[in-house]
Amino acid sequence: MTLNASTSALGLYCHVPFCASTCDFCAFYQEKPRRGDLLRYFEAMEREFALLPPDRVVDTVFWGGGTPGLLAAKDLERLGRMQLAALVQPPHEWTVEMAPSTVKPDKLAVLKDLGVTRISMGVQSFDAALLESLGRLHNPKQIYRAWEAIEQAGFAATNLDLIFAIPGQSLAQWQADIREAARLGPSHLSTYCLTFEEDTALYVKLAQGKVRIDEAREVAFYEAGWQLLDELGFTQYEISNFARPGMECVHNLNTWRMHEWIGCGPSAASQYAGERYQRPSNLDEWMRGMWTDAAPKQEQVVLNDRILLADSLVFGLRMNEGVDFAALRQRYPAAGELSQLEGLIGRLLEEQILTQAEGRLRLSPKGQLLADAVGTEILEVV
Repeated sequence: MTLNASTSALGLYCHVPFCASTCDFCAFYQEKPRRGDLLRYFEAMEREFALLPPDRVVDTVFWGGGTPGLLAAKDLERLGRMQLAALVQPPHEWTVEMAPSTVKPDKLAVLKDLGVTRISMGVQSFDAALLESLGRLHNPKQIYRAWEAIEQAGFAATNLDLIFAIPGQSLAQWQADIREAARLGPSHLSTYCLTFEEDTALYVKLAQGKVRIDEAREVAFYEAGWQLLDELGFTQYEISNFARPGMECVHNLNTWRMHEWIGCGPSAASQYAGERYQRPSNLDEWMRGMWTDAAPKQEQVVLNDRILLADSLVFGLRMNEGVDFAALRQRYPAAGELSQLEGLIGRLLEEQILTQAEGRLRLSPKGQLLADAVGTEILEVV
């Protein structure tokens, strides 16, 4: 593998698995917030932080979940101080996910004091009925109260998450959600098409025929959202992500560009030191493992140039900047013979799913709607 570890950006992802309830669409690993489990979680996280490389600067940090904001202010401070003590220097960008119902001024004050630069709040919708259909705990009033507190705290960057193509949601409701989110004035918006993940309440409803997937409807939501966000001054830089100028999420950009990251906490994934692996998606198993000589690794994959080139292409094409295929060949010289991939790229260019300009391959607007299928085809031929 030819990744230059000494100069490559390094990200840190911390999984806080605690959630008060499970949303119908959520497939992330989570647990109920019992105090005893919280205390054992902090002890294990301190051991995990101690494993971070002592000679590498962590450029970006992202706390996800679960619901990191569910932690009390004193617990957020404990976790943050443990993390900072293990880092060479404070990160350039530090994002914390929060749900509207968990946002409190004392928590925000602690996070600001720790050096958090970016708050990402999962709004999903401003429509009370749609929120209830998703199994969300918050209501529109809580969104506005939370946003007022976040603004008063004065973080450098803010993001709001929205979901579209919710069963029963009209195109007008989707556009209204976008306009309301933009009116609040975040520096970044993430918009996600509702997906039906296995082992979720929503998937059960799909299996029972209570909801259905309508691809033509999803396309209409995508296109309407992209057009409106552009009109409102949010530049798309990845299929689901839009930002004011210079306010892109650096942590995600580094991940999509196949730099290294280390995941801490149960279910957290890593791409580091020539391999990918995941911590156990079980709180007890993960905690027991952190007290052994070898921290537990599951789904281990030894990385090579061929894997990294393919993934760089798949994730790079999701970004509006696209990819320089010739530069990827230089970055991963041991990727080997790629005639099938080159043939696929030629076909996608002919079909106008890809475009090529100034040496960069990009998905066309048509191609953006087929990004998942394009990614699957790339992985099949590499």
